[in-house]
Amino acid sequence: MAQQYKGSVLLLLTAMIWGAALVAQSVSMDLIGPFTFQCARSILGALVLLPVIAVFSRDKGGEAKPPVERKTQWTAGLLCGVIFFAACGLQQCGLVYTTAGKAGFITALYIVLVPIAGIFFHRKVGWNVWTGVVIGVVGLYLLCVTESFSVGEGDLLVCLGAFAFGAHILVIDHFSPKVDGVKLSCMQFAVNAALSGVCMLLFERPSMSTVLDCWLPIVYAGVLSGGLAYTLQIIGQRYTSPTVASLILSLESVFAVLFGWLLLHEALSGRELAGCALMFAAIVLAQLPFHSRGELE
Repeated sequence: MAQQYKGSVLLLLTAMIWGAALVAQSVSMDLIGPFTFQCARSILGALVLLPVIAVFSRDKGGEAKPPVERKTQWTAGLLCGVIFFAACGLQQCGLVYTTAGKAGFITALYIVLVPIAGIFFHRKVGWNVWTGVVIGVVGLYLLCVTESFSVGEGDLLVCLGAFAFGAHILVIDHFSPKVDGVKLSCMQFAVNAALSGVCMLLFERPSMSTVLDCWLPIVYAGVLSGGLAYTLQIIGQRYTSPTVASLILSLESVFAVLFGWLLLHEALSGRELAGCALMFAAIVLAQLPFHSRGELE
């Protein structure tokens, strides 16, 4: 029980860090371009994970673990990196036009999308997932669609990013049993940095002065949200079931709204708050395991 409590606390801290990271990402858009921010934070994220790799690559006796097949590791790193770039890029560009709180809840849709996508891999989807989808769609409508039946540009970009994050999770689910997870994370940060760097040079005009002006959000997103939070997630999931872990990590969206309100004074209307509540209910419902008779496991 003590170990489970420890795991839950670490995962809750992870969700808190990730929720605050959306605030850091939102603040940075007032100073630098989205691709410049992604490039800088990803470079830091990859560098921070290098010592983590050194620690996790050795067992308790200090002996190096058997090496994973290089081809599979590189394939996984490149593929995850490309999808990660698309997901982060869409989310970051969307934050130019929407709030951190709304972005947090829209992005959390991937938790509902992942089990639905599993149908194509012949995985059973329970009634709770389909119910969650319906509730989530209603919540998304209240959160994003205005009374004039228009969707904000930022909300649409973040929503597309949620689909990309869902694809990212499925790819990681496929490769994670075959590769080193921390190395995979480091590689995807490196790929994201490279691709973001190309887009930065093509579409933005970065300067060292503007990057330095934005050093705090970049350091937070790169070091804490990237290196530290990922490490806490790895340790926390050692002592917690996947279902409970998903439920706790989904609180990232709640923390995004909370920190957006506290730090950026972002306010949500009653309609948007109702949408957040419905989406959170959908996320939780979709992640609860049920037997065929409807009994909770």
